[in-house]
Order: sequence, then structure tokens, then C-alpha cells
Amino acid sequence: MSQYQTVCEQLKATPKTWLVTGVAGFIGSNLLETLLKLNQTVVGLDNFATGHQYNLDEVQSVVTTDQWAKFNFIEGDIRKFEDCQKACMGVDYVLHEAALGSVPRSIADPITTNETNISGFLNMLTAARDAQVSSFTYAASSSTYGDHPALPKVEENIGNPLSPYAVTKYVNELYADVFARTYGFESIGLRYFNVFGQRQDPNGAYAAVIPKWTAAMIANDDVFINGDGETSRDFCFIDNTVQANILAATASNDAKNQVYNVAVGDRTTLNDLFNAIKTALNENKVSYTKEPVYRDFRAGDVRHSQASIAKIEKALGYAPKFRIDAGIQLAMKWYVQNLK
Repeated sequence: MSQYQTVCEQLKATPKTWLVTGVAGFIGSNLLETLLKLNQTVVGLDNFATGHQYNLDEVQSVVTTDQWAKFNFIEGDIRKFEDCQKACMGVDYVLHEAALGSVPRSIADPITTNETNISGFLNMLTAARDAQVSSFTYAASSSTYGDHPALPKVEENIGNPLSPYAVTKYVNELYADVFARTYGFESIGLRYFNVFGQRQDPNGAYAAVIPKWTAAMIANDDVFINGDGETSRDFCFIDNTVQANILAATASNDAKNQVYNVAVGDRTTLNDLFNAIKTALNENKVSYTKEPVYRDFRAGDVRHSQASIAKIEKALGYAPKFRIDAGIQLAMKWYVQNLK
């Protein structure tokens, strides 16, 4: 039995109360679904800035009535300290996912990104400390590696940030470390690498590449690739990310006050990703015959990204179950069912 399976069985036997911020978003709603299926009590906080009610409705449709009754939703904003205090009351574990993602969004509007990702993070960290929660796990980002050229990316070696978004996520790590040193309040940061999967929003100017391309292919629209298509990323299926969060939340104290990469330790070019999505959609009876349209590289993007996952494997027992091909298959099945 894997470490993750062991932890899930322990949680079923001794349920906890969890807070998931950003619960109506892509990652948050997948965490909610898994936790409710493990018969946990979940408090959710969201202001619907980037999350959606229909994500919560879908979770309700796939869990039992008794499981859904264990969910308490608070419509609130992490930029308001009193909302963070309310959400943390009586909570054992915090999974802090609420943030304004997207490098381009942060370049267009650095002030709102800063307010949400730094001030909001500090509010949550302080409220969780005051509430004496057992553990605090937060969404960090691979953007923190910035212009550091080495591959694979190792947690201890970072470069200069390339966007306001990257600055905000690095400041989260600095605040978390200071709270451990100053107050003895330890946490775990998870540096996500290009998470994808069911319920990732394909709409809006700042949609991630996989849902954006998938929606375009289903609608038979053009797919745009920034640059020559040889830019590469370490794409991580959502179920791997959920596993990492649950392992981090339940980790022993000697694994805390650390940041860990969450990825599969692989690299896929945008050209290969395009072909993988097209093939998987074809297997789901969606035929797409157009070639991609290439355009200029995007400001703030790094050329290549790939994670070392040795640290999280050793410290938390993380074992990613889904590589990109399996994840794409599952994701395309969901998109075809929900976007057509």
C-alpha cells in the first residue's frame, strides 16, 4: 500500500475538518471532491473571482447526500482578514489554493495580483496561526524558479523572477519561512508545475494552455502556439496534485517548513502537447484537422521547465500516478462531455 493510500485510510477512520480556500476553482473543487469522498468535513472559502458555482454543483453531483452535508461554504475574500478568521475557526488542516494565477494577468494588473497573492496570503497565514490549525499547506509555483537555467528544477536553486506573479509566489514562501522562525508556525509550500485536468476553465483571457486549446479544437477554431512550439513544460495531472496536498497536510513535523515541487519530473513540448490533445479528442469522436498557428513568444514565459520530484518523494511519499498521456485521456473525456 502506498503512503497516500495509507493516509486516506487513516483519514476515513479518523475524519478531520479541512479548510479549502479557492474551493470553487479548478484545484480547489478537485480537493473538495476527494476530501468529501473520504468522509471529511470541509469548509470552503471563495469569492468567485476565478472560481465558479458550477464547479461546486458538479462536486455535489458526484458525492453522496451525506458527504455533501459535511461541506460548509463561505462566500468571502482572502483580502478581508475577518473572512479568513471566520473560515479558520475549528479547522484542523488548511489547504490554501486561493490566488490570482496567470503570468500575463499579473503583467496587465500587478496591483490586484499583489493584493490577492501577498496581502491575502498574509491574512490567511495569520488567521491560521491564530486559530492554531494543525497544518497549513499552500499553493506555491514553479514560476519562482524564474531565469535559473538548470534542469531539472531543484527546490534549493532559484533565479530571478520574470513576472509580478512570480514575485508574489516567492513572497509567499518568504512569509511562510518567517512565520516558522518568528512564531513557530510551520507550513508546507507546493510548487505546482502546470497542473491540468477536469474542471480547469477554458474561458477567459488567462485560461491555461490545455483547456484553451481543447475548447478551440472542440469548436474547430484555430489553436495558437506562442513561439516555435518547442517550449516545454512539466504537465501535472490534477489527481497527482490532490495527492500532494493531502500528503502535505498530514505530514509529520520534520517535513514542514519546506517547499516541494509537485510535478511528474518529465518534459513535454507544446508541439507534442498539441498532437496529444488532438489524438485524445479524436479517440473521443472529436475530429480536428487544422494545423496550429504560431505567433510571438509571450512576455514573462520561461523557455523550459521540468521538476525534480526527488525531495517530495522522499519526504512525503509522493508517487504521481498519472503521467501526461493518461491525464490527457481523462481530461479530454471530461471536456468532450462538458463542452459539447
